[in-house]
Amino acid sequence: MLRYTVSEENYIKAIFHLQQEAAQVSTMELAGALKTKPASITDMMKKLKLKKLLNYKPYYGFRLSAEGNRVALGIIRRHRLWEFFLAEKLKFKWDEVHEIAEQLEHVGSKKLTDKLDAYLGHPKFDPHGDPIPDKFGNMSHEKNN
Repeated sequence: MLRYTVSEENYIKAIFHLQQEAAQVSTMELAGALKTKPASITDMMKKLKLKKLLNYKPYYGFRLSAEGNRVALGIIRRHRLWEFFLAEKLKFKWDEVHEIAEQLEHVGSKKLTDKLDAYLGHPKFDPHGDPIPDKFGNMSHEKNN
């Protein structure tokens, strides 16, 4: 299994969220979401394309490949499971969990993620009501309010 840098994972996750709203994601949209310069975006797009995580054509925008989507769903799964754990088991307030989960989502151990999911009773939604992908990448497309 390939490992990705924290920066690569952050880009992958941001692209995933942006592509939910548009057919193609632009450099400017991603730069705005990540609060970085367009030149940095272009450099990372080339790296992610080489790793076959991205379909990218300069000046036309980009989307995650099937593999990129799989990686993104894994990152989102870890993030949302950690948010659930922090809120439900450690009693953090729901508005405190996001920042900590941003750090913990980069611990890529599948075994740890699966054990955390089982320990938590396989929750379907995080404390914010967002769906948690299962270990196969499946998740509800609805928000739990």
